[in-house]
Amino acid sequence: MKKLFILFILVIQSCSLLQDNNGIEVTIKNNSKHPITDIQCYTSEKLETLQIPNIEANKTVSKFLSMKKNKQDGNYILEYVDANKKKRIKKEGYYTNGSSLNKWITFSIEKDTILVTYSKPSLIY
Repeated sequence: MKKLFILFILVIQSCSLLQDNNGIEVTIKNNSKHPITDIQCYTSEKLETLQIPNIEANKTVSKFLSMKKNKQDGNYILEYVDANKKKRIKKEGYYTNGSSLNKWITFSIEKDTILVTYSKPSLIY
């Protein structure tokens, strides 16, 4: 029984290693009345960076943030410049051992705040 359990764990682990999508889908919704510029999204390890020049008011952009090089625990960081030329930084979420616990994260930029939602955690990472 113990050998069967170990075999099961090895099969599950090897299946997750075959997945070539280590990362997270990032959606940024600009629900403000003004465009935002110089948008960057990255992990706290800052190994890969999504760069978006601008997002117009009431528009949405989605991109995949690769985490193939990540090895540690950390969080996600969104940076942008608002209409008043003020740099905004939002640190959110959590990933472990270089792997995202979620399939997607959405940053909703409102007039005076940033709302963040996530997919439910994946069972296999």
